[in-house]
Amino acid sequence: MVEVPTLTTPRFTMRSLRRGDEVAMFPTMADEQQSLYLTRPKFESEQELWDWFAAPDWDGRTWIAEDANGEVAGRFVATPGHGSDDTHGPVFEIGYIVAMHAQGQGVARECSQALIEQLWTEGARKLTAEVDTRNTPSVRLLESLGFTREAHFREHDATHIGMCDVYWYGKLRSD
Repeated sequence: MVEVPTLTTPRFTMRSLRRGDEVAMFPTMADEQQSLYLTRPKFESEQELWDWFAAPDWDGRTWIAEDANGEVAGRFVATPGHGSDDTHGPVFEIGYIVAMHAQGQGVARECSQALIEQLWTEGARKLTAEVDTRNTPSVRLLESLGFTREAHFREHDATHIGMCDVYWYGKLRSD
């Protein structure tokens, strides 16, 4: 298991996943509209969500953002990305979901920026993100963070709502 260092932002502590986080995130992940852009349908139980969060075969890392009161505001992830090698450095794909009660408050921007800085510190040469083309808030976030749209893949992901187009975004360390 890869270490998940604690990160801090002006408003949040980003820590490793722990039991109970599924309870905090369940209202969001069980909402059909909030889960629209996942590749799977909404979650039906907290246990199902925990099993997904803590899947032993998943090769990524999870940070849970919590505010000063200990309230969970979102989940942020980094997984090994395509193109990593020992000569040129690692590539990470990032992802995020903000709890419904915290949306529209800049959580995704603040915490994603902290995650990006951490991955640069770890020697990443490139960061990527895949986003459903209809997910306008996520598209705006990535572009505001300096990511460049590198590709538009048509009917690329088979999801619970059918085939979806995706944008592939990238950000080089040198950007």
